[in-house]
Amino acid sequence: MEERETVFALLGAYLRGKVRTLLFFLISAMAFCLIYALYRLPWGPVLYCGLISFTVVLLFGAADFARFVKRHRHLMTLLGTADLELGFLPEPENRIEADYQQIAKVMDQTRAKIISERDSSREEMERYYTLWAHQIKTPIAAMHLLLDSGEATEEKKELGQELFKIERYAEMVLQYQRLETMSSDLMFGKYGIGDIVKQAVRRYASMFIHKKLSVELGELCGTVVTDEKWLVFVVEQILSNALKYTRKGKISIYMAADAPKTLVIEDTGIGIRKEDLPRLGERGFTGYNGRMDKKASGLGLFLCRRVLQKLRHGMAIESEVGVGTRVLLDLSRDEAETGRE
Repeated sequence: MEERETVFALLGAYLRGKVRTLLFFLISAMAFCLIYALYRLPWGPVLYCGLISFTVVLLFGAADFARFVKRHRHLMTLLGTADLELGFLPEPENRIEADYQQIAKVMDQTRAKIISERDSSREEMERYYTLWAHQIKTPIAAMHLLLDSGEATEEKKELGQELFKIERYAEMVLQYQRLETMSSDLMFGKYGIGDIVKQAVRRYASMFIHKKLSVELGELCGTVVTDEKWLVFVVEQILSNALKYTRKGKISIYMAADAPKTLVIEDTGIGIRKEDLPRLGERGFTGYNGRMDKKASGLGLFLCRRVLQKLRHGMAIESEVGVGTRVLLDLSRDEAETGRE
C-alpha cells in the first residue's frame, strides 16, 4: 500500500509538471474534432487516428515517467548521503536544469569559502586564547611567590583568594577552548568517587577556610567509569558555585540514598529561583543570582553540562530560595563502554 501511494504521489507530481503540455494536447484535440464536426466529415478516421495518437502519447509518457521516477530516486539517495557532492548530480535534461545546477555549484563554492574562513578565524582565536592562558600563568605564579614571602596578613589572604579566582578563570578559558575537541582527550577508566571528590575539595580548601564554611563528606564509596581529569573539573566548578553563593553554613557531599551512583553536592546558600532552574547550563544564562552578582557569566554550568554529555553522565539541580541548592550528578555508565571513546 505504501509503495502504491508513493507511485501515485510521484505520478501526481509528474502530471503537475506536465499541465501545460496536457492542456495543449487537449485543446488541439478539441479543435481537431470541432473542424471535423463543422465540415461534417466521417468520424471513423478521426477515432482511429485519435486512438493511435493516444497510444503513442501513453507509451512515450510511461517512458518519460519511468525516467522521472529514476531521477527522483537518484536525487533522494544523494540527499540521504552524509557528504552531498554536486558532481554526482544526474546530467541535466535541458538548459533550465543546467542553470539550476550551475547556481547550486556557485552556492556550494561560496558556502565552502565561508566555512573555510570561519574555521581559520576560529583556529586563530583558539591559538590566541590558548597562548594567553599559558602566558597568564607566569605572572600568577610570580604573584603567588610574592604573597607567600614575608609575614602573612589579612590583606595578603584576601589577595591570595582573588588570585586563586584569576587562576581558576584562566583554566576555565583553556577548558572552554578544548571543549569541541575533548573527545580525543578522553581517557576512560575506573576511578574511586571519593578520590575524585577529595581532589576537588583540596583545591578549594583555602576558600573554605577563608569563608569559614565547613565541608561535610559522606560515605563516598564505590567506583565510576569516567575520565578523571574532566570529572574533577566538573566537581570543582560546582564547588566554586556553591562557595560563591553560600555565606554561612556548610557544603555537604554524599551519595544519594536511592541511587548508589548519584553524587550529591548540597549547599546552604541563597538558592535559585524555580523559573531559572530549567535554563541553568545554557550558554550565557546567568539567572537572577547572576544578574544580582553582576560578575557571573554562566560559563561554569554550561561547561559542566557539555562535559557531562561527553562523559555520558547526567546532572540535575534542585533548589529553594533562602534554603540552598542540591546538584545531583548521575555517574552511572555502562562499564562495558570503557575505552571505546
